[in-house]
Amino acid sequence: MNGAESLVHTLIACGIDTVFANPGTSEMHFVAALDRIPGITCVLCLDETVASGAADAFWRVNRRPAATLLHCGPGLGNALANLHNARRGRSGIVNIVGDQATYHRPLDAPLTADTEGWARSISGFLRTATSAATVGRDAADAVAAACTGTIATLILPADTAWTEGGVIGAPRPVVARPVPAAATIAAVADVLRSGEPAMLLMGGRTLNDATLRAASAIVAGTGARMLAEVFNARMERGQGRPPIERIPYPIDAAIASLAGIKHLILVEAKAPVGFFAYPGKPGPLAPADCAIHVLAPIDQDGSAAIAALQAALGVTAVDIAVTPKPAPDTGAIAPEAVATSLAALLPADSVIIDEGISFGRGFSRFTHGAAPHTWMQVPGGAIGGGLPMAIGAGVALAGSGRRVVAIQADGSAMYSIAALWTAARRQLDITFVILANRKYAILLHEYAGVGANPGRTAMDMLDLGNPDLDFVKLAEGMGVAGAQAADMKTLNALLAASFERKGPFLIELLTI
Repeated sequence: MNGAESLVHTLIACGIDTVFANPGTSEMHFVAALDRIPGITCVLCLDETVASGAADAFWRVNRRPAATLLHCGPGLGNALANLHNARRGRSGIVNIVGDQATYHRPLDAPLTADTEGWARSISGFLRTATSAATVGRDAADAVAAACTGTIATLILPADTAWTEGGVIGAPRPVVARPVPAAATIAAVADVLRSGEPAMLLMGGRTLNDATLRAASAIVAGTGARMLAEVFNARMERGQGRPPIERIPYPIDAAIASLAGIKHLILVEAKAPVGFFAYPGKPGPLAPADCAIHVLAPIDQDGSAAIAALQAALGVTAVDIAVTPKPAPDTGAIAPEAVATSLAALLPADSVIIDEGISFGRGFSRFTHGAAPHTWMQVPGGAIGGGLPMAIGAGVALAGSGRRVVAIQADGSAMYSIAALWTAARRQLDITFVILANRKYAILLHEYAGVGANPGRTAMDMLDLGNPDLDFVKLAEGMGVAGAQAADMKTLNALLAASFERKGPFLIELLTI
C-alpha cells in the first residue's frame, strides 16, 4: 500500500465520503487511489475557488467535513478567498494540498511555493506529511480537527503519496465543544434580571430553531432584545420558526440597531464592529457605555449555554407567531418585491445561498413567511462565494428532493462562474437567480460611506456594461438551461417552474 492509498482508506474510515477536486501532476497518485478504492464521491471543479467554497457549504448543510484536493501552493492560492470565508463561518474542511516531492522542493521548480505559509492564515490545523508511513496518521488527525469546525490542511508531497509503506490511520475521537461554566450562566442571568437594556447577539451554530425558541423565551421573560450577526453561516428560518433580524450592514443603521443597549451578551458571536473603517464613524458598533458579556465564545456550545440560561432564569417557552405566507408580487422589480415572491414560492426545506450583495441585502426581512428553510451567507465577505457554496449544498442534498436557491449578484458571480459547469455535470437541483444590475453597486454605496468623490474613471471601474454580461448564454455554454426576466410576472413563472424541475436552472433578473 502506498501513501496515497493509505490516505484514501483513512479518509473513508474517518467518515469522509466526498472530495471536491481540482487535481494536478503532484496529486496523480491520490487521484489513482480514489479511482481504485470505492467509497468516496469525487466532484470535479474547474477552479480551486469552487472546490473550497463547495466544501464550505457541504459542512454547513451536513455538519461533517468534506475534503478538497488542490494543486500545490498556487492551487491553494486560488482557493484562499473561499477558505477565508469558510474560516469565518467556522466550517470544517479537510484541505489536501499536493506539493513537490520532498527531494524536488529544494530545486525550486516553477510551482514551488511557501505552501505552509499560505495555508497558515486559514488553517486551524496544519501539517506536512514527511513519509508514506505517516500519511494515514496525519490524515486521521486532520479529520478529527476538521470535525470540530476548523480547516485542517494536510500538505502531501508527491513522494509521500507514491512511496510504498502506507499505514491506514485509525479514526480519532472528536472532542466535544465545551459548555460554559455555571458561574458564567449565573452572571449573565443576573445581568438580565437587572432590568437594564440588554441584547443577546446570536451567531455560530445557535441560529437553529430549538435555540432560537429558547432565546425567544429569554427575551420575552426579561425584556431583552436579540439580533444575529451581520453575516451568518447558517440560519433556520421560515413559518413557525422564531424570526430574528440581523445587525444591518450599513454603518449608520448598524449603530442605530444597538443604540441604548447597556449590556450586550455574546452567544458564539464577536463584539460587532464596522465592516470597514469610515471617516468620522466609530469602529465598535455597540455604544461606548455598553458592557460586553460573553455567554459562550465561538469555540463553545452556545446552544447549551442558552438552554442553561433559560433554566436559570426560569422562563418558559413562548408561542411563535406564524408569519403569513405572502402572495407573489406582480409590481415593479424592487428588492422587497423579489423577496416577497421568493417567500411565496419557495419550496419547504430549501437551502438559500445568499450573495445578493446590494440588491439582495434586505431580502431576509421579507422572507420570514416563507416555508421553513435554511439561509446561508458569506461570513468572510470575500465575494465569489455564492456559486461555489450552491455546488456544495447541492452535492450535500443530492437525492433528498430539497432545492438549493442561489441568490447571486452579477459582479460577484463572475469570480466563480465556472461553478455552473459542475452544477450541470452533477445535475444538481439548484435554481440560480442572478441579480443583474450591471454594476458593482456595493462599491457605489461604499463611495458614499467613505466620503470619496468619484469621477468618470472611477465610475467606469464600477460599471459592468460595455459589453453587457449575458448570463443565460454563459449558463447555456456550461450546460445549464436558463432564461431572462425583466418583470415580476416572468420572474414568478420562472421561479415556480424551476422549483418543479430536476437539475439546475438559471434566471437572469434584470434589476436595472
